[in-house]
Amino acid sequence: MLTINEQISIAEEELVFTASHSGGPGGQNVNKVSSRVTLWFDVANSPSLSPEQKDLVMRRLATRIGKNGVLRVISQQTRSQVENKELAMERFAELMRNALKQVPVRKKTRVSKGAKERRLEEKKQHGLLKSRRSDRIPVED
Repeated sequence: MLTINEQISIAEEELVFTASHSGGPGGQNVNKVSSRVTLWFDVANSPSLSPEQKDLVMRRLATRIGKNGVLRVISQQTRSQVENKELAMERFAELMRNALKQVPVRKKTRVSKGAKERRLEEKKQHGLLKSRRSDRIPVED
């Protein structure tokens, strides 16, 4: 079980891993070892998430989710496939935590009377400064 937060845990059976050739350095191993790991998670059909949670994840991670509702996380930081798998799982858990985090509702506030007056006074001063510039008499040749 992969723990996302106190309420949500996702079974590892829901996660699908594929390995492929990684780009970048690797010496002699670069063309024969599949060290890049891609984690696939079917958000749309997951039994671990409620419909509200699925909707939230689909909206907040829309750029990482394909049209079929599958989330993709890629890791190719290390030369080890096992380490990349662990990194992909950590990254997945972090993405899910952030996507499912409740954002507090903004409380509407009013601009104070003093702040309004200061803003208007600043505008008057700026306008006065600009008007003084245009009152100068042009120098004739």
